[in-house]
Amino acid sequence: MSQPRAGTKSMIFILITVFVDTLGFGVIIPVVPDLIQDLTGEGIGAAARYGGWLMFVFALMQFVFAPVLGNLSDRFGRRPVLLLSLLALGANYLLMGFAPTIGWLFAGRILAGGFAATHATANAYVVDISERDKRAKNFGLIGAIWGIGFTLGPVVGGLLGEFGPRVPFFAAAGLALLNTLYGLFVLPETLAPEQRRPFSLARANVFGAARQLRRYGGITALFASFMLYALAHDSLPATWSYCGIEKFGWTPADIGYSLGVVGLAVMFVQAGLIGPIVARFGERRTAFFGFASMAIGYMGFAYAPTTSMLYVFVIPFALGGVAMPALRSIMTSRVPEDAQGELAGAISGIMSIMAIPAPIFMTQLFDIFTAETAVFYFPGASFLAAGLLMLGAAAIVSGVLRGSDEAPNGTSEAPHTT
Repeated sequence: MSQPRAGTKSMIFILITVFVDTLGFGVIIPVVPDLIQDLTGEGIGAAARYGGWLMFVFALMQFVFAPVLGNLSDRFGRRPVLLLSLLALGANYLLMGFAPTIGWLFAGRILAGGFAATHATANAYVVDISERDKRAKNFGLIGAIWGIGFTLGPVVGGLLGEFGPRVPFFAAAGLALLNTLYGLFVLPETLAPEQRRPFSLARANVFGAARQLRRYGGITALFASFMLYALAHDSLPATWSYCGIEKFGWTPADIGYSLGVVGLAVMFVQAGLIGPIVARFGERRTAFFGFASMAIGYMGFAYAPTTSMLYVFVIPFALGGVAMPALRSIMTSRVPEDAQGELAGAISGIMSIMAIPAPIFMTQLFDIFTAETAVFYFPGASFLAAGLLMLGAAAIVSGVLRGSDEAPNGTSEAPHTT
């Protein structure tokens, strides 16, 4: 375990890394449509199709390579993998910024997806430097910083985009490369040589990692709860704007304001409430409460008759943000030190693969229940589906962890099984 001072410095670097990564992703969102149109000479409809395929390629590459990089971090340490990921991220933005053809954008997304281990490795790093009873809180801080970066990114990107659609890409590249340089000087290695294990290609994929990790009690079922969460979670970015326009006649300003409210509420919970809630109720109860609370939020979104009522249900939705940090902490406690990177990579791979069908599934639900031929009109159908999925995740957590012991400090402990 690192000394407190070194651990604090390392945690600060990890938070900066997550912020820079997310800010960079958000910065380019406002200008990608313009850049695609410039490169292809086609209209906004075609640009949207290209944009969808760019997202698909990124998610697919992340699904394939996140477990590889997670396993590499268990073999060679967190530091080199994290710095390599940051360097590749900077190269991706440069590649896209200088792109003379649409093919260069795809090359950049392939590169970014293939080396997008910042979040997975950052989570494994947090396990290395955190005391057992602080892990859920630190995972929550990562979630809060992610929210801040994603909230600020599009605003900064929109301002920079006034100077040209390529400018935000160069700004994002500069941030990533400066963070790489910063890490070279301040980031220590946290995985001791005696805790490392040989790299195995058979384990360096989601399915191989899942097979390997299933020996540890309940991990396979908890992976299933991650899948349900990921599928439900994408209902919000996929259909929030469309549902607001359809039900409440929202303007673009209304959409931006509403997402800002959601983002601020989620950040408040992630940054300020996870630690106290886990300390009071323990990780097992916190995870169950979070999933159940988020289910209430989604169902409230589905049936809310007015915008004001919709905002009321932002509260249980945001409180649901305590679930994932608590669940991550529970899972890390069941896996040995030399498999933490493998676990983080498997989780990232699962989240990535679910990001492929989820938007299609949720938008199709919206389309089916708002069409003139709909059996009954229900624009909130995707949110109702998300709520049911979250109830499923809550049921899994309750069933798998029912027999877990609660330590006096509120953390969940379960013996490793072999």
